[in-house]
Amino acid sequence: MSNNAQPIEDMTFRQAMSELEGIVGVLEGNTLELEDSLKSYERGVALLGALKKRLNDAQQKVDVLMGELETSANDAATDTTLS
Repeated sequence: MSNNAQPIEDMTFRQAMSELEGIVGVLEGNTLELEDSLKSYERGVALLGALKKRLNDAQQKVDVLMGELETSANDAATDTTLS
């Protein structure tokens, strides 16, 4: 793993996912020295945490948007029944 790895917050979701997949592959290959394995594992955990947070944030946004759609649909139904 490179010491000058790109900061996770500057990466796209796809870039972070790709790097995580690469780290998993290297760790599964069991070709690294212990110290390098630990560094890779640490980077992988950080990537995984960031990816999970992004997915949770996206899910919250979808939930809010769906709630707005449901509210709009209910308001439209209410408005038509009032006229």
